Amino acid sequence: MFTITGSRGLYKAPLCKGLLLVLNGLTVMLALLPQHQELFVYNLQAITQQHRVWRFLCGRLVCLDVKDAFCSSLLIYNFRIFERRFGTRKFASFLLGTWCVSALMDFLLAQVFQFLFDYEIEDLPAGLLAPIFSLFVPFYLMIPRVPVTQVLGHIHITNKTLVYIVGLQLLTSSPFMWLLALSGLIAGGLYYHNIFWLQKLIFVPLWVSHIGRYILEPLFSSSQPDKEMPLGMGATLDIQRQQRMDLLDQQLLLAQYNEARRNSRQQPQSRLWTRLFPTLRHRGHNQPLMQPRPQAQTSSSTQPPLLDNSPVAEEQVARLVEMGFSRMDALEALRASNNDINMATNFLLQH
Repeated sequence: MFTITGSRGLYKAPLCKGLLLVLNGLTVMLALLPQHQELFVYNLQAITQQHRVWRFLCGRLVCLDVKDAFCSSLLIYNFRIFERRFGTRKFASFLLGTWCVSALMDFLLAQVFQFLFDYEIEDLPAGLLAPIFSLFVPFYLMIPRVPVTQVLGHIHITNKTLVYIVGLQLLTSSPFMWLLALSGLIAGGLYYHNIFWLQKLIFVPLWVSHIGRYILEPLFSSSQPDKEMPLGMGATLDIQRQQRMDLLDQQLLLAQYNEARRNSRQQPQSRLWTRLFPTLRHRGHNQPLMQPRPQAQTSSSTQPPLLDNSPVAEEQVARLVEMGFSRMDALEALRASNNDINMATNFLLQH
């Protein structure tokens, strides 16, 4: 479920890979050297009263709790899709902008909490937590919700459910984690919608991007993943069987998609959808594939299918193009799915 919103691995995501390696490496080093953890505590009183401004950089980058580091790493790995879509410079500008805005929001929220409840907050959880929570704003607004399965027949599980569960786990890991989460969400909303022209005020300069491209990107770049994932030597028979079945599903789905496109002028929408996206989850031992029902028994659709030369909504095409798909693939998927963006996205994300 973590790979359904993008290709596997950290291809074209050097910044996310660098954050995962460097920040987690520092977390492990501080866990082995606990005498130096005091330098990375996010203490608000030390910043305001003792003027230790350097605690901003140390306390808001490295996690001291291993569980927080693990959950934040899972979220960074999932949010790597934004680095692929926006580009490394724009993605870095988003993290930098939300980091600066959330730092101000931390103090404001702490003062509001002290005013309302007469309790002074001294320490907050350390780490790059507020910018990570801010990434939930574009994740909620840009990533479409694709149903995956149902639990108990009523609870829908989508491609975004597991990400929200990890975020909830991170939210409940510390008593004042809610303050960083609220700070990050506010900062993410302000920067994403360019309130107060934040995108023009706080950004990564072009010369810094060039330096990172020639010095840091070669260190953290990843090779392009193969379309056909090789089977590991240590994989069990069940894993190998599941990998072969998934590969067969993709090949069968693509073949039926091409065949349905050629016969789209003669077949109604309901039968086209059955041939285009058949259910491949209900498998059993020696169970044959389900045959399509005769046309006489198929209920007629209320809408005629879109033909190959029928126009599609440019807004939906633009949304699919923003997700990283080519315009040609987006047009073909929308035509085949009768201009249903959820169905088109479900197919495109699997290829």
